[in-house]
Amino acid sequence: MTPLAAPAPAPAMPTLPALPATLAQKLVARAAGLETVTPGTVVTCKVDLAMSHDSSGPRRVAPLLRELGATVWDPERYVVVTDHYVPAADPEAEAIVRFTRDWVREARLPHFIDGKGICHVVLPEHGHVLPGRFIVGGDSHSPTGGAFGAYMFGIGATEMAGVLATGEIWLRVPHTIRLQWDGTLGAGVCAKDMMLFLCGRLGLGGGRYEAVEFAGRAVAALPMQERMTLSNMSAELGAQTGLIAPDATTLAWLAEAGVPAATLDAIAPEHWRTDPGAALLESLCFDAAALAPQVAAPHSPANTGPVGDAAGQPVDIAYLGACTGAKLEDLRMAASVLRGRRVAPGVSLQLAPASLRDQQQAEREGTLAVLLDAGAHLLPNACNACAGYGASRFPAGSRAIASTARNFAGRMGDNGSAVWLASPLTVAASAVAGRITDPREMLA
Repeated sequence: MTPLAAPAPAPAMPTLPALPATLAQKLVARAAGLETVTPGTVVTCKVDLAMSHDSSGPRRVAPLLRELGATVWDPERYVVVTDHYVPAADPEAEAIVRFTRDWVREARLPHFIDGKGICHVVLPEHGHVLPGRFIVGGDSHSPTGGAFGAYMFGIGATEMAGVLATGEIWLRVPHTIRLQWDGTLGAGVCAKDMMLFLCGRLGLGGGRYEAVEFAGRAVAALPMQERMTLSNMSAELGAQTGLIAPDATTLAWLAEAGVPAATLDAIAPEHWRTDPGAALLESLCFDAAALAPQVAAPHSPANTGPVGDAAGQPVDIAYLGACTGAKLEDLRMAASVLRGRRVAPGVSLQLAPASLRDQQQAEREGTLAVLLDAGAHLLPNACNACAGYGASRFPAGSRAIASTARNFAGRMGDNGSAVWLASPLTVAASAVAGRITDPREMLA
Protein backbone atom coordinates (compact mmCIF):
# COMPACT_ATOMS: atom_id res chain seq x y z
CA MET A 1 0.00 0.00 0.00
CA THR A 2 1.17 3.51 -0.75
CA PRO A 3 -0.60 6.27 1.16
CA LEU A 4 0.71 8.86 -1.30
CA ALA A 5 0.00 8.09 -4.93
CA ALA A 6 -0.26 10.04 -8.16
CA PRO A 7 -3.81 11.13 -8.96
CA ALA A 8 -5.65 9.71 -11.93
CA PRO A 9 -5.48 11.75 -15.16
CA ALA A 10 -7.61 14.88 -15.27
CA PRO A 11 -10.99 14.46 -16.99
CA ALA A 12 -11.04 15.05 -20.71
CA MET A 13 -12.62 18.33 -21.74
CA PRO A 14 -16.14 17.94 -23.15
CA THR A 15 -17.58 19.88 -26.03
CA LEU A 16 -19.23 22.92 -24.51
CA PRO A 17 -23.02 22.94 -24.88
CA ALA A 18 -24.56 25.46 -27.22
CA LEU A 19 -26.95 26.75 -24.55
CA PRO A 20 -25.64 28.53 -21.45
CA ALA A 21 -25.07 26.01 -18.64
CA THR A 22 -24.27 26.20 -14.96
CA LEU A 23 -21.08 24.78 -13.51
CA ALA A 24 -23.14 21.98 -11.96
CA GLN A 25 -24.70 21.08 -15.31
CA LYS A 26 -21.29 20.97 -17.00
CA LEU A 27 -19.83 18.71 -14.33
CA VAL A 28 -22.78 16.31 -14.38
CA ALA A 29 -22.95 16.28 -18.18
CA ARG A 30 -19.31 15.28 -18.41
CA ALA A 31 -19.79 12.48 -15.87
CA ALA A 32 -22.88 11.27 -17.74
CA GLY A 33 -21.13 11.37 -21.13
CA LEU A 34 -23.62 13.90 -22.47
CA GLU A 35 -23.17 17.28 -24.11
CA THR A 36 -25.86 18.86 -21.97
CA VAL A 37 -28.21 17.92 -19.14
CA THR A 38 -31.48 19.40 -17.92
CA PRO A 39 -32.21 20.03 -14.22
CA GLY A 40 -34.75 17.60 -12.84
CA THR A 41 -33.91 14.74 -15.19
CA VAL A 42 -32.16 11.59 -13.98
CA VAL A 43 -28.84 10.52 -15.49
CA THR A 44 -26.29 7.81 -14.79
CA CYS A 45 -22.83 9.18 -14.01
CA LYS A 46 -19.45 7.50 -14.10
CA VAL A 47 -17.58 8.12 -10.85
CA ASP A 48 -14.03 9.44 -11.03
CA LEU A 49 -13.29 8.83 -7.36
CA ALA A 50 -14.94 7.42 -4.25
CA MET A 51 -13.89 8.13 -0.67
CA SER A 52 -14.80 6.43 2.61
CA HIS A 53 -13.59 6.82 6.17
CA ASP A 54 -13.28 4.24 8.91
CA SER A 55 -16.81 4.84 10.21
CA SER A 56 -18.65 4.78 6.88
CA GLY A 57 -16.31 2.60 4.85
CA PRO A 58 -15.03 -0.97 5.00
CA ARG A 59 -17.09 -2.10 7.98
CA ARG A 60 -20.24 -0.99 6.16
CA VAL A 61 -19.49 -1.77 2.51
CA ALA A 62 -17.41 -4.96 2.81
CA PRO A 63 -20.38 -7.12 3.88
CA LEU A 64 -22.51 -5.66 1.07
CA LEU A 65 -19.85 -6.32 -1.56
CA ARG A 66 -19.42 -9.84 -0.24
CA GLU A 67 -23.17 -10.42 -0.50
CA LEU A 68 -23.11 -9.16 -4.08
CA GLY A 69 -20.07 -11.25 -4.93
CA ALA A 70 -18.41 -8.04 -6.11
CA THR A 71 -15.03 -6.36 -5.69
CA VAL A 72 -13.97 -2.71 -5.98
CA TRP A 73 -14.45 -1.78 -9.63
CA ASP A 74 -11.18 0.17 -9.80
CA PRO A 75 -8.90 0.18 -6.73
CA GLU A 76 -7.06 3.23 -8.11
CA ARG A 77 -10.26 5.25 -7.76
CA TYR A 78 -11.14 4.42 -4.16
CA VAL A 79 -9.55 6.25 -1.23
CA VAL A 80 -9.99 5.09 2.37
CA VAL A 81 -9.15 7.38 5.31
CA THR A 82 -9.01 6.68 9.04
CA ASP A 83 -10.11 9.75 10.97
CA HIS A 84 -13.20 9.03 13.11
CA TYR A 85 -11.91 6.24 15.33
CA VAL A 86 -8.21 7.13 15.54
CA PRO A 87 -6.56 7.01 17.90
CA ALA A 88 -8.75 4.18 19.15
CA ALA A 89 -10.28 5.11 22.51
CA ASP A 90 -11.85 1.75 23.39
CA PRO A 91 -11.97 -1.90 22.23
CA GLU A 92 -14.84 -1.21 19.81
CA ALA A 93 -12.84 1.54 18.11
CA GLU A 94 -9.77 -0.68 17.99
CA ALA A 95 -11.78 -3.39 16.23
CA ILE A 96 -13.16 -0.92 13.66
CA VAL A 97 -9.73 0.47 12.83
CA ARG A 98 -8.21 -3.00 12.67
CA PHE A 99 -10.97 -4.19 10.31
CA THR A 100 -10.40 -1.12 8.11
CA ARG A 101 -6.67 -1.74 7.83
CA ASP A 102 -7.07 -5.47 7.22
CA TRP A 103 -9.71 -5.00 4.52
CA VAL A 104 -7.72 -2.32 2.72
CA ARG A 105 -4.79 -4.72 2.65
CA GLU A 106 -6.90 -7.64 1.43
CA ALA A 107 -8.57 -5.51 -1.26
CA ARG A 108 -5.14 -4.22 -2.33
CA LEU A 109 -6.24 -0.60 -2.27
CA PRO A 110 -3.28 1.67 -3.06
CA HIS A 111 -4.76 4.88 -1.64
CA PHE A 112 -5.03 4.50 2.12
CA ILE A 113 -4.53 7.60 4.26
CA ASP A 114 -4.14 6.23 7.77
CA GLY A 115 -4.33 8.54 10.78
CA LYS A 116 -3.06 11.65 8.99
CA GLY A 117 -6.07 13.88 9.33
CA ILE A 118 -9.73 14.44 8.52
CA CYS A 119 -10.88 12.95 5.22
CA HIS A 120 -12.21 16.21 3.75
CA VAL A 121 -8.82 17.86 4.29
CA VAL A 122 -6.38 15.07 3.46
CA LEU A 123 -8.17 14.00 0.26
CA PRO A 124 -7.30 17.22 -1.62
CA GLU A 125 -3.93 17.38 0.17
CA HIS A 126 -3.04 14.12 -1.56
CA GLY A 127 -4.05 15.48 -4.96
CA HIS A 128 -7.21 13.45 -5.40
CA VAL A 129 -9.67 16.34 -5.91
CA LEU A 130 -9.36 18.15 -9.23
CA PRO A 131 -11.59 20.55 -11.19
CA GLY A 132 -13.99 18.69 -13.45
CA ARG A 133 -14.09 15.49 -11.43
CA PHE A 134 -17.23 13.69 -10.28
CA ILE A 135 -16.65 12.32 -6.76
CA VAL A 136 -18.73 10.61 -4.10
CA GLY A 137 -17.86 10.43 -0.42
CA GLY A 138 -19.19 8.40 2.47
CA ASP A 139 -19.72 11.42 4.69
CA SER A 140 -22.24 14.25 4.75
CA HIS A 141 -19.51 16.90 4.52
CA SER A 142 -18.17 15.49 1.25
CA PRO A 143 -19.32 18.65 -0.62
CA THR A 144 -15.96 20.09 0.53
CA GLY A 145 -14.58 18.93 -2.82
CA GLY A 146 -16.79 21.47 -4.57
CA ALA A 147 -14.34 24.18 -3.50
CA PHE A 148 -12.03 22.82 -6.21
CA GLY A 149 -14.63 22.85 -8.97
CA ALA A 150 -15.37 19.15 -8.57
CA TYR A 151 -18.89 17.76 -8.25
CA MET A 152 -18.65 16.00 -4.88
CA PHE A 153 -21.41 14.91 -2.55
CA GLY A 154 -22.12 12.48 0.26
CA ILE A 155 -23.82 9.10 -0.07
CA GLY A 156 -24.77 6.26 2.28
CA ALA A 157 -23.22 2.83 2.59
CA THR A 158 -25.72 1.08 0.30
CA GLU A 159 -25.12 3.60 -2.48
CA MET A 160 -21.38 3.39 -1.87
CA ALA A 161 -21.46 -0.38 -2.28
CA GLY A 162 -23.20 0.13 -5.62
CA VAL A 163 -20.57 2.62 -6.71
CA LEU A 164 -17.73 0.34 -5.65
CA ALA A 165 -19.26 -2.57 -7.55
CA THR A 166 -20.08 -0.69 -10.76
CA GLY A 167 -18.24 2.64 -10.84
CA GLU A 168 -21.54 4.39 -11.54
CA ILE A 169 -24.37 6.18 -9.74
CA TRP A 170 -27.63 7.74 -10.85
CA LEU A 171 -28.27 11.40 -10.13
CA ARG A 172 -31.12 13.83 -10.48
CA VAL A 173 -29.57 16.78 -12.29
CA PRO A 174 -29.67 19.66 -9.82
CA HIS A 175 -30.78 23.21 -10.22
CA THR A 176 -28.28 25.85 -9.11
CA ILE A 177 -28.71 28.37 -6.33
CA ARG A 178 -26.12 31.15 -6.57
CA LEU A 179 -24.95 32.75 -3.33
CA GLN A 180 -22.99 35.82 -4.31
CA TRP A 181 -20.86 37.75 -1.84
CA ASP A 182 -19.88 41.19 -3.03
CA GLY A 183 -17.46 43.55 -1.30
CA THR A 184 -14.62 42.69 1.07
CA LEU A 185 -14.71 40.91 4.42
CA GLY A 186 -13.68 43.05 7.36
CA ALA A 187 -11.00 42.24 9.91
CA GLY A 188 -12.04 39.47 12.28
CA VAL A 189 -14.54 38.01 9.78
CA CYS A 190 -13.96 34.89 7.70
CA ALA A 191 -15.62 32.12 5.70
CA LYS A 192 -17.04 30.46 8.81
CA ASP A 193 -18.95 33.65 9.58
CA MET A 194 -20.29 33.70 6.03
CA MET A 195 -21.61 30.16 6.42
CA LEU A 196 -23.10 30.65 9.85
CA PHE A 197 -24.86 33.75 8.54
CA LEU A 198 -26.27 31.73 5.64
CA CYS A 199 -27.45 28.98 7.99
CA GLY A 200 -29.29 31.55 10.05
CA ARG A 201 -30.68 33.38 7.02
CA LEU A 202 -31.67 30.40 4.84
CA GLY A 203 -32.17 27.67 7.42
CA LEU A 204 -30.88 24.11 7.37
CA GLY A 205 -33.03 23.27 4.35
CA GLY A 206 -32.26 26.39 2.35
CA GLY A 207 -30.14 24.48 -0.17
CA ARG A 208 -33.16 22.31 -1.14
CA TYR A 209 -30.76 19.44 -2.00
CA GLU A 210 -29.72 21.34 -5.12
CA ALA A 211 -26.27 22.61 -6.15
CA VAL A 212 -25.23 25.76 -4.33
CA GLU A 213 -22.62 27.88 -6.09
CA PHE A 214 -20.62 30.48 -4.17
CA ALA A 215 -19.53 33.47 -6.22
CA GLY A 216 -18.57 37.12 -6.01
CA ARG A 217 -15.57 39.23 -5.17
CA ALA A 218 -15.40 38.17 -1.53
CA VAL A 219 -15.38 34.47 -2.47
CA ALA A 220 -12.73 34.95 -5.15
CA ALA A 221 -10.51 36.68 -2.57
CA LEU A 222 -10.59 33.73 -0.17
CA PRO A 223 -7.61 31.38 0.11
CA MET A 224 -8.27 27.76 -0.82
CA GLN A 225 -8.85 26.43 2.68
CA GLU A 226 -11.39 29.16 3.40
CA ARG A 227 -13.24 28.17 0.24
CA MET A 228 -13.24 24.61 1.55
CA THR A 229 -15.12 25.82 4.62
CA LEU A 230 -17.84 27.32 2.41
CA SER A 231 -18.29 24.17 0.36
CA ASN A 232 -18.09 21.91 3.42
CA MET A 233 -20.92 23.68 5.22
CA SER A 234 -23.19 23.69 2.18
CA ALA A 235 -24.25 20.42 3.81
CA GLU A 236 -25.64 22.48 6.70
CA LEU A 237 -27.79 24.34 4.17
CA GLY A 238 -29.19 21.05 2.91
CA ALA A 239 -27.49 21.38 -0.49
CA GLN A 240 -26.24 18.34 -2.37
CA THR A 241 -22.98 20.05 -3.20
CA GLY A 242 -21.35 23.47 -2.82
CA LEU A 243 -19.43 24.63 -5.87
CA ILE A 244 -16.81 27.31 -6.46
CA ALA A 245 -15.45 27.88 -9.96
CA PRO A 246 -11.74 26.99 -10.13
CA ASP A 247 -9.22 29.73 -10.82
CA ALA A 248 -5.53 30.56 -10.38
CA THR A 249 -5.86 30.19 -6.59
CA THR A 250 -7.16 26.65 -7.08
CA LEU A 251 -4.36 25.63 -9.44
CA ALA A 252 -1.66 27.17 -7.26
CA TRP A 253 -2.88 25.25 -4.20
CA LEU A 254 -3.03 21.98 -6.14
CA ALA A 255 0.48 22.56 -7.48
CA GLU A 256 1.73 23.03 -3.94
CA ALA A 257 -0.05 19.78 -3.00
CA GLY A 258 2.07 17.99 -5.58
CA VAL A 259 -0.32 17.61 -8.51
CA PRO A 260 1.88 17.31 -11.65
CA ALA A 261 2.10 20.37 -13.87
CA ALA A 262 0.97 18.36 -16.91
CA THR A 263 -2.24 17.40 -15.08
CA LEU A 264 -2.95 21.00 -14.10
CA ASP A 265 -2.19 22.29 -17.61
CA ALA A 266 -4.90 20.00 -19.00
CA ILE A 267 -7.64 21.27 -16.69
CA ALA A 268 -8.57 24.55 -18.47
CA PRO A 269 -10.41 26.11 -15.51
CA GLU A 270 -12.12 28.69 -17.72
CA HIS A 271 -14.42 25.90 -18.94
CA TRP A 272 -15.55 24.98 -15.42
CA ARG A 273 -17.69 28.00 -14.62
CA THR A 274 -21.31 29.04 -15.00
CA ASP A 275 -22.01 30.65 -18.35
CA PRO A 276 -23.58 34.12 -18.47
CA GLY A 277 -27.29 33.71 -18.93
CA ALA A 278 -27.47 30.19 -17.52
CA ALA A 279 -30.76 29.49 -15.77
CA LEU A 280 -30.61 29.60 -11.96
CA LEU A 281 -33.19 28.41 -9.46
CA GLU A 282 -32.35 31.39 -7.27
CA SER A 283 -29.67 34.07 -6.99
CA LEU A 284 -29.01 35.84 -3.70
CA CYS A 285 -26.51 38.65 -3.11
CA PHE A 286 -24.87 39.60 0.18
CA ASP A 287 -22.53 42.40 1.27
CA ALA A 288 -19.38 40.93 2.78
CA ALA A 289 -18.32 44.30 4.18
CA ALA A 290 -21.48 44.47 6.31
CA LEU A 291 -20.97 41.04 7.88
CA ALA A 292 -20.08 40.86 11.58
CA PRO A 293 -18.59 37.81 13.31
CA GLN A 294 -21.36 35.25 13.78
CA VAL A 295 -22.21 32.81 16.59
CA ALA A 296 -24.70 29.93 16.50
CA ALA A 297 -26.35 29.20 19.84
CA PRO A 298 -27.23 25.68 21.00
CA HIS A 299 -28.45 23.43 19.47
CA SER A 300 -28.43 24.24 15.75
CA PRO A 301 -26.25 26.06 13.20
CA ALA A 302 -29.43 27.88 12.23
CA ASN A 303 -29.55 29.60 15.64
CA THR A 304 -27.12 32.19 14.34
CA GLY A 305 -26.79 35.89 14.98
CA PRO A 306 -24.08 38.53 15.29
CA VAL A 307 -21.52 37.85 18.00
CA GLY A 308 -22.98 40.71 20.04
CA ASP A 309 -26.13 38.67 20.60
CA ALA A 310 -24.13 35.98 22.43
CA ALA A 311 -21.40 38.15 23.91
CA GLY A 312 -20.78 37.54 27.59
CA GLN A 313 -21.92 33.92 27.65
CA PRO A 314 -19.39 32.10 29.88
CA VAL A 315 -17.49 29.14 28.39
CA ASP A 316 -15.26 26.52 29.95
CA ILE A 317 -14.17 24.79 26.70
CA ALA A 318 -12.85 26.45 23.56
CA TYR A 319 -12.49 23.87 20.78
CA LEU A 320 -10.34 24.53 17.72
CA GLY A 321 -10.92 21.47 15.58
CA ALA A 322 -12.76 19.90 12.64
CA CYS A 323 -12.63 20.32 8.89
CA THR A 324 -14.27 23.75 9.25
CA GLY A 325 -12.05 25.13 11.98
CA ALA A 326 -8.57 23.63 12.28
CA LYS A 327 -6.96 23.77 8.85
CA LEU A 328 -3.75 25.74 8.51
CA GLU A 329 -5.59 28.95 7.63
CA ASP A 330 -7.82 28.46 10.68
CA LEU A 331 -4.82 27.93 12.96
CA ARG A 332 -3.24 31.11 11.62
CA MET A 333 -6.41 33.07 12.33
CA ALA A 334 -6.57 31.76 15.89
CA ALA A 335 -2.89 32.59 16.39
CA SER A 336 -3.48 36.18 15.27
CA VAL A 337 -5.72 36.56 18.32
CA LEU A 338 -3.75 34.42 20.78
CA ARG A 339 -0.28 35.81 20.09
CA GLY A 340 1.07 37.21 23.37
CA ARG A 341 -2.06 36.20 25.31
CA ARG A 342 -3.06 33.37 27.63
CA VAL A 343 -6.26 31.38 27.94
CA ALA A 344 -8.48 32.52 30.82
CA PRO A 345 -8.33 30.52 34.07
CA GLY A 346 -10.84 27.69 34.07
CA VAL A 347 -11.02 27.47 30.26
CA SER A 348 -9.71 24.42 28.39
CA LEU A 349 -8.48 25.35 24.91
CA GLN A 350 -8.48 22.13 22.89
CA LEU A 351 -6.58 22.11 19.60
CA ALA A 352 -7.02 19.34 17.01
CA PRO A 353 -5.26 20.31 13.74
CA ALA A 354 -7.24 19.00 10.79
CA SER A 355 -4.27 17.26 9.21
CA LEU A 356 -0.74 16.23 10.07
CA ARG A 357 0.54 18.22 7.11
CA ASP A 358 -1.12 21.39 8.37
CA GLN A 359 0.16 20.78 11.90
CA GLN A 360 3.71 20.31 10.64
CA GLN A 361 3.54 23.52 8.60
CA ALA A 362 2.08 25.37 11.59
CA GLU A 363 5.01 24.12 13.64
CA ARG A 364 7.60 25.18 11.04
CA GLU A 365 6.25 28.72 10.75
CA GLY A 366 5.71 29.26 14.49
CA THR A 367 1.91 29.26 14.43
CA LEU A 368 1.67 26.13 16.55
CA ALA A 369 4.04 27.57 19.17
CA VAL A 370 1.77 30.62 19.54
CA LEU A 371 -1.24 28.37 20.20
CA LEU A 372 0.60 26.14 22.66
CA ASP A 373 2.16 29.11 24.47
CA ALA A 374 -1.35 30.48 24.96
CA GLY A 375 -2.27 27.28 26.77
CA ALA A 376 -3.76 25.08 24.03
CA HIS A 377 -3.88 21.33 24.65
CA LEU A 378 -2.85 19.46 21.49
CA LEU A 379 -5.13 16.61 20.31
CA PRO A 380 -4.64 14.07 17.48
CA ASN A 381 -5.18 14.90 13.79
CA ALA A 382 -8.66 13.40 13.70
CA CYS A 383 -12.36 14.18 14.02
CA ASN A 384 -12.24 13.88 17.82
CA ALA A 385 -15.10 15.68 19.60
CA CYS A 386 -16.61 17.08 16.39
CA ALA A 387 -18.01 13.67 15.52
CA GLY A 388 -18.50 12.67 19.14
CA TYR A 389 -15.61 10.21 19.28
CA GLY A 390 -12.64 9.77 21.55
CA ALA A 391 -11.68 11.06 24.97
CA SER A 392 -12.32 14.74 24.12
CA ARG A 393 -16.13 14.48 24.27
CA PHE A 394 -17.72 17.33 26.23
CA PRO A 395 -19.04 16.36 29.69
CA ALA A 396 -22.45 17.11 31.14
CA GLY A 397 -22.88 20.71 32.18
CA SER A 398 -19.99 21.98 30.06
CA ARG A 399 -20.32 25.13 27.97
CA ALA A 400 -18.19 25.14 24.83
CA ILE A 401 -17.52 27.41 21.91
CA ALA A 402 -16.29 25.43 18.91
CA SER A 403 -15.09 25.93 15.35
CA THR A 404 -16.99 22.80 14.23
CA ALA A 405 -19.84 22.66 11.71
CA ARG A 406 -22.63 21.34 13.94
CA ASN A 407 -23.79 21.80 17.50
CA PHE A 408 -26.75 19.45 17.77
CA ALA A 409 -27.54 18.29 21.30
CA GLY A 410 -25.28 15.42 22.29
CA ARG A 411 -23.26 15.41 19.07
CA MET A 412 -20.00 16.46 20.71
CA GLY A 413 -20.54 14.86 24.07
CA ASP A 414 -23.14 14.56 26.79
CA ASN A 415 -26.68 15.69 26.03
CA GLY A 416 -26.28 18.06 28.95
CA SER A 417 -23.45 20.00 27.30
CA ALA A 418 -24.07 23.20 25.36
CA VAL A 419 -22.08 24.21 22.28
CA TRP A 420 -21.91 27.56 20.51
CA LEU A 421 -20.44 27.60 16.98
CA ALA A 422 -18.10 30.32 15.79
CA SER A 423 -15.05 31.06 13.66
CA PRO A 424 -11.52 30.22 14.84
CA LEU A 425 -11.06 33.94 15.50
CA THR A 426 -14.08 34.11 17.80
CA VAL A 427 -13.20 30.82 19.51
CA ALA A 428 -9.70 32.12 20.27
CA ALA A 429 -10.96 35.46 21.58
CA SER A 430 -13.52 33.72 23.77
CA ALA A 431 -10.84 31.41 25.18
CA VAL A 432 -8.85 34.42 26.31
CA ALA A 433 -11.83 36.25 27.78
CA GLY A 434 -13.51 33.20 29.32
CA ARG A 435 -16.78 34.28 27.72
CA ILE A 436 -18.02 34.70 24.16
CA THR A 437 -16.23 37.75 22.79
CA ASP A 438 -16.04 39.69 19.53
CA PRO A 439 -12.56 38.96 18.12
CA ARG A 440 -12.33 42.42 16.62
CA GLU A 441 -11.78 43.76 20.14
CA MET A 442 -8.49 41.83 20.32
CA LEU A 443 -7.39 42.52 16.76
CA ALA A 444 -7.80 46.28 16.96
